[in-house]
Amino acid sequence: MEERKHYRTVIISDVHIGSSHSKVKEVSDFLSSVDCDLLIMNGDIIDGWKFQQKSSGKRWCPEYTRFVKVVMNMMEKHDTRVIYLRGNHDDFLDNLVPVDLGNICIFRDYILESCGHRYFVTHGDVFDSVTTNMEWLAKLGDVSYTALLKFNTLYNRIRSRKGKPYYSLSQAIKHKVKQAVSSISGFERMLADLARSKHCDGVICGHIHYPEDRMIDGIRYLNSGDWVESLSALLEEQDGTWRIMKYREEYH
Repeated sequence: MEERKHYRTVIISDVHIGSSHSKVKEVSDFLSSVDCDLLIMNGDIIDGWKFQQKSSGKRWCPEYTRFVKVVMNMMEKHDTRVIYLRGNHDDFLDNLVPVDLGNICIFRDYILESCGHRYFVTHGDVFDSVTTNMEWLAKLGDVSYTALLKFNTLYNRIRSRKGKPYYSLSQAIKHKVKQAVSSISGFERMLADLARSKHCDGVICGHIHYPEDRMIDGIRYLNSGDWVESLSALLEEQDGTWRIMKYREEYH
């Protein structure tokens, strides 16, 4: 039996439980395969917007329960500490934070100190001008994105029949839109500046569904991606080394 890999920290974000396009099974399989000292669930884990939409008909289902059980198993059997940071889609937690329930804490943001470095960890939506100032536009964009995901499913069925690999047309388009928004709002630069003001070496976020690891004016910018299309996470080794894990590449 292959030995389970043990990490210092695992960070996931944007699972969007409740969305029909959420890869809940895959993220549960991934978390079931690793051990870690700290699991940070960095926002939009539960998609409250979807559950609030009466027309969506979304109900809690067994695969969602399995995800919760996997996380609880990590806490109970492997002594994993869990930190849940609220995002814009799970903003129903606003009235709860901050709360400390022992092995699980719920915050708006968090300072991670590890191996001599400090990282400011936040979902990132508060620095997105669209989400902060124009919630109606953000929700309209969410509806459009869902429609695009449906088209993407059909598009990849056709590609599969032709023997071509999976290609995320919806992610490519969304990233282009997000790049335009980021260039206007200075999303990534504001995050880096805030991390610097908090005397941190780096910033860790999610929100824009695009995994990334790069330097911005001396501040390390890490984005965990999502579990709708990227199927990615951030992993910290015992020596403090960070890397992006891509599920389709490592588990297939």
